[in-house]
Amino acid sequence: MEEITLDGKGDIGKILAPGQERTQSMKGFDEDYVDIVDYIIRCTHRIWEEHGVGLIYSHYGHNVSIWTTDGLTYGREAVVEGTLRTQAAFPDLRLYGDEVIWSGDDEAGFHTSHRITWVAHNTGYSAYGPPTGRRVIRTGIANCFVKENLIVEEWIARDELGLLLQLGFDLPEVIERLARQDRLLGIKPREYALPERVTGQTTPEVMAPKETEGFDVEDFVRRSFHEVWNWRLLNKIDDYYGRDYLCHTTCGRHLMGRGSFRAFVLTLLGTFPDVTMTVEHFYAMGNDETGYRTMTRWNLQGTHKGPGPYGEPTGRPFYLMGISHHTVKDGRFVEEWTYFDEVALLKQLHGPKER
Repeated sequence: MEEITLDGKGDIGKILAPGQERTQSMKGFDEDYVDIVDYIIRCTHRIWEEHGVGLIYSHYGHNVSIWTTDGLTYGREAVVEGTLRTQAAFPDLRLYGDEVIWSGDDEAGFHTSHRITWVAHNTGYSAYGPPTGRRVIRTGIANCFVKENLIVEEWIARDELGLLLQLGFDLPEVIERLARQDRLLGIKPREYALPERVTGQTTPEVMAPKETEGFDVEDFVRRSFHEVWNWRLLNKIDDYYGRDYLCHTTCGRHLMGRGSFRAFVLTLLGTFPDVTMTVEHFYAMGNDETGYRTMTRWNLQGTHKGPGPYGEPTGRPFYLMGISHHTVKDGRFVEEWTYFDEVALLKQLHGPKER
């Protein structure tokens, strides 16, 4: 795979410089996009920072599917409406592209994973309440499937709870109000089944041995997720994670070292002790010598059975989608960025039972 990086990162003038020659085949894309990273960064800048909201009509499929922990948003008009609402609430927002990890080509289509830091002042009405005037920072990752200049499917994992807390609203009141709004708008809750951790009295599923010799980064990531989360082998964290490991995650958490990460995992397992982890999609860039940058989209499903950061146990089932970027070097995780929507999770755990 040809590797493209964010050359000029931090210098938006260089990233968006016109007249550059193409470095990648981009059949079906607008002529000014030189490669898939440029497409993601440039169209995001035009739609959000230049307020070219109408460019959504030429950059999103008419029947685009947008997946979040809250569920499915369908159709291009819904994307336009959501963009207008967000820009009205945060009209001076800036979206900083921290990373784009990608795979594919212009024949089969591109998969991209865009990690974003979002900075703005809340001077308009948002979904959470009236304007507060506060400066806020929100982090998140947006995954897209792109073909011939159109985003045809998207998965979004954002730090909504971090944003809500920065705005200063009363959290329980907002959660209850958002859940009521969903009910009034006809948004149905997800259908749940009991988590299938094991069959009968058996043990969790065992991953088959890898088929290739040497280091296989996909097998490494999938196996580590499965063994730590599904087998509860937290002792394996020392095998998979570097001593100076650093994890950036929701609500401005920065977990320094394996011990902090282990405590984070234990907190979630204690809160949701029957949880199951499913890896939905993976791809990576890099090699053994320079290291890898990886994208993993995953979901957790379980039941709120224990005390923890999400309030007293409610006994309710939940679904949580998240996206992780990892840096893997010398056979260990050395840094991670993981984001998921805790507002959507809290609505499931504490919103009115009939939404």
